[in-house]
Amino acid sequence: MPDADLQIITPSTHDLGAFEVRRTLPNKARTMVGPFIFVDQFGPAHFDIGAGMDVRPHPHINLATVTYLFEGAIDHRDSLGTLATIRPGACNLMTAGSGIVHSERTPAAERATGSGISGMQTWLALPDGKEEIDAAFEHVAKEDLPLVEDGGVSARIIMGSLWGATSPITQHAATIYADILMNAGSSIPIEAEADERAVLVALGDASLDGERLDRYSLYILKPGQAMTLRANSDARVMLLGGEAFTTPRHVWWNFVSSSRDRINQAKHDWKDGKFPLVPGDSEEFIPIPEVPKTVSYP
Repeated sequence: MPDADLQIITPSTHDLGAFEVRRTLPNKARTMVGPFIFVDQFGPAHFDIGAGMDVRPHPHINLATVTYLFEGAIDHRDSLGTLATIRPGACNLMTAGSGIVHSERTPAAERATGSGISGMQTWLALPDGKEEIDAAFEHVAKEDLPLVEDGGVSARIIMGSLWGATSPITQHAATIYADILMNAGSSIPIEAEADERAVLVALGDASLDGERLDRYSLYILKPGQAMTLRANSDARVMLLGGEAFTTPRHVWWNFVSSSRDRINQAKHDWKDGKFPLVPGDSEEFIPIPEVPKTVSYP
């Protein structure tokens, strides 16, 4: 029987043709875990020669996107003029704030040879008083993210402070985020300090305090309770969470805000062409949907 202390969010799966995306947040049962308001795991998949990811320019407001890859590469371009290629173990933090437009595409070199793709795309809601800050972009290389290694466990600290190590990435609200690679039979304590925490088994099999975790589901932990994560096989587990928000956030398509009026304004601004263009990728865009796949719930 599932542990009553664990809330389990089963993902919805979206087939994008070349690869699948499994989405656990937002969900009817849960909108946020700490500042995390959107959690996607995509792949693993392999593109044919000449093919790749082509996410056309699209807008965001009042959030920060966090991109982290297990395999492959993505060219990020945005309306600030940024061009950054992300590869496994590095992190892209794009702060939308008052508004930004970006695209994500497979680089030409990978497209020419065929390449794999696998990773995580998450969004962080911006806290009260910071929703309309200036847009910004931050790329942190793999070698600049702390790696905590012990007894068959290798944990990369993507954001926040865990196990005595701290990531250099900007936090708008207190955040924890880690990529935990585990050899079969290894274990690691899940610290209890963060307001809200969740784990997601991305690859392999793992258990939490003896309860086996279903792969791809998001397990939300009871606040204040230290637990032990154990690998039943070689495994990859994502730990995420942070500061609990005291005011609700709404999601509609690519927009997040504490104000539904602000989201409606963003809808009109995108339809009316009032968002900035992406230098080097301004010929295409994603039109606003009539019925978005990503929505929040009252």
